[in-house]
Amino acid sequence: MNHKNLFTQVLVSEAKAIERAAQNFDEKTVVQLVSLFELLAGTGGSLVVCGVGKSGHIGTKIASTFSSLGLPSFFLHPTEAMHGDLGRVSKADAILLISKSGTTEEILNLLPYLLIPKERIVALVGKVNSPIAEKSGIILDASVEKEACINDLAPTTSTTVALALGDAMAVLYENVLGVSKEKFAVNHPAGLLGKTLSLKVERLMIPASECPQVDEKATLQDAIMAMTQKPVGMCAIVNGGLMKGILVEGDIRRAFAKRADAIQMPISEFMNAKPTTLLPTILAFEALKVMEDTDRPLSVIPIVENGNFLGVLRLHDLFKAGFHSSKTII
Repeated sequence: MNHKNLFTQVLVSEAKAIERAAQNFDEKTVVQLVSLFELLAGTGGSLVVCGVGKSGHIGTKIASTFSSLGLPSFFLHPTEAMHGDLGRVSKADAILLISKSGTTEEILNLLPYLLIPKERIVALVGKVNSPIAEKSGIILDASVEKEACINDLAPTTSTTVALALGDAMAVLYENVLGVSKEKFAVNHPAGLLGKTLSLKVERLMIPASECPQVDEKATLQDAIMAMTQKPVGMCAIVNGGLMKGILVEGDIRRAFAKRADAIQMPISEFMNAKPTTLLPTILAFEALKVMEDTDRPLSVIPIVENGNFLGVLRLHDLFKAGFHSSKTII
């Protein structure tokens, strides 16, 4: 067989197997899963995921996905469970059993010792008429006609279908429990995704105490001196803590281009009295969009609340935090 055709055939056959799994999923099963998720949310129970071999690796990923969505979940190896790890499982939990054959010996040996009632045992199996399925209250049909493997041996199509079914379960849970972006962010505080959903401007801004400030009676020279001592890219013109305007380096260049004696003139002659400002409580990602989406991109922006000057956010600080462009993130 042509190598390209072989490669694409694997993708096509696995895609068809997933479509078949979708067709096999019925209304009764979805009602059972919704009831199970609502029960776990109400009792605080965990979703335990169990499997052996490649099914175990798929199970680890499924458990991780559920945990990221806020449902406590962990992978339990059936052999380790029989040697003490069974103590991690409580009566309030549910368990997802993954087995292509439905006859995995390690899982069958474990079942008599589980305190979890049948209605909270989910079987994700390749054979719905199997010993594991018979002992489960909810059955997900993960059957495949054949593996994508040339010899129909290596778990390929079957593990892809199992993973897809696990993802479908997780997204159903997300919908049933109404998991918002904000709730999702609670479990993802690190990385660009977490920062996009949770990091606020107040965490990144330079506080007012570290920013150059002058009053309205100051001269351009006073502002330049203040900006030299505290170089953050702008100077705030304040009166009793209230911001009256800002001066950026471009304003200074334009002032000297206009008047040779600008150095001794009042700062009010050159300041921007109506600059774009941000609240300290908005998301840093939203701030990035504001700074990028203007006709003239802003490299620095004052943070103001109720008229009070609180600090400065620089584009540099957003880049340093890991942001690159608001157009490349969710």
